Amino acid sequence: MQLRISDRDGVPIYVQLIRQIKYLVSSGQLAADEQLPPVRKLAEQLLVNPNTVARAYRELENEGILTIRQGAGAFVADGGSPLARRERQRILTERIDMLLAEARQMKVDQDTLITLIRQRSAHIEESSR
Repeated sequence: MQLRISDRDGVPIYVQLIRQIKYLVSSGQLAADEQLPPVRKLAEQLLVNPNTVARAYRELENEGILTIRQGAGAFVADGGSPLARRERQRILTERIDMLLAEARQMKVDQDTLITLIRQRSAHIEESSR
């Protein structure tokens, strides 16, 4: 699990951790029942206070993203929580909004954009075979 934090962007470190872990879960990079690094180990890797990591894990547990098993650690919740699905939807919506804004600036109409998306999708599908 690759996480990056920045103390320069004004976003609290625990919030950065929450956002990145949510992204990893919603994108499928972290699977159900997959164990996350122990609090102390992750804190050492990121050079942050263990309480910061513990807080992020607790908040993710409260949101149904993680399950904390006493003595065993933190695991991705089973069955993909509704929040993970909402997070995936939020991420895609944000990216679509950026694409639509760029297309509008370039004077590309919606039909042309949809055709291009279909072409790219077919190309990616073909490449993955």
